[in-house]
Amino acid sequence: MKDRPIYLFSLSSHPNALHVNSLAITLFQPDIDFSKYDYLIITSKQAVKALRQYNKSDYITKPALCISKQSAKSFEELDGSVLAVGRGYGENLAESIKRYPRDTKWLYLRAKVIASDFATLCREDGYNIDEKTVYASACSQEILHVTVEKNAILIFTSPSSVRCFLKNHKLLDSQKIIVIGKTTAQALPKECKYTLADETTLESCMQIAASLK
Repeated sequence: MKDRPIYLFSLSSHPNALHVNSLAITLFQPDIDFSKYDYLIITSKQAVKALRQYNKSDYITKPALCISKQSAKSFEELDGSVLAVGRGYGENLAESIKRYPRDTKWLYLRAKVIASDFATLCREDGYNIDEKTVYASACSQEILHVTVEKNAILIFTSPSSVRCFLKNHKLLDSQKIIVIGKTTAQALPKECKYTLADETTLESCMQIAASLK
């Protein structure tokens, strides 16, 4: 029997999957006085890409609270120091923030549209968090017009990748769906059956996909 093809809907690729770039990214460069802050909050690789537009000496001494291993790795590749790594969800970041004094000054480098309102909830609880929108994402033409086989394994690594796919496609019962985390799963139709990755990493998704082939 022929193996099921694996389609990876992500900004990152993998040698064992058919990569479909899900998003078109636009970077912004708002004025930021990094000296005002104790720590950065980073929830995506795109935020790290946006940081590259700034003078490295202005921000590199600011440790970052990162949402996942991937975002932490991206920041470390800039020679940044990682304060802590979350488990892939905004709620976990709120738990980490609340371990620090309320007068700690945080800068959240965010997308134009976000999946979690953890920063607002923390501010309502008295924590000092500023936000700067450093990128926006839109559906890529690639994901809008991709042709997917009926027996395929589909891996989604973000809520936006799910939403973009569903603009022009339907998920079939004959397909196997893998999602990187709970927030991504929430973007799926309620009736959709899926497998949640053990860890919020691409490699964890691929390990599950290999077992389903």
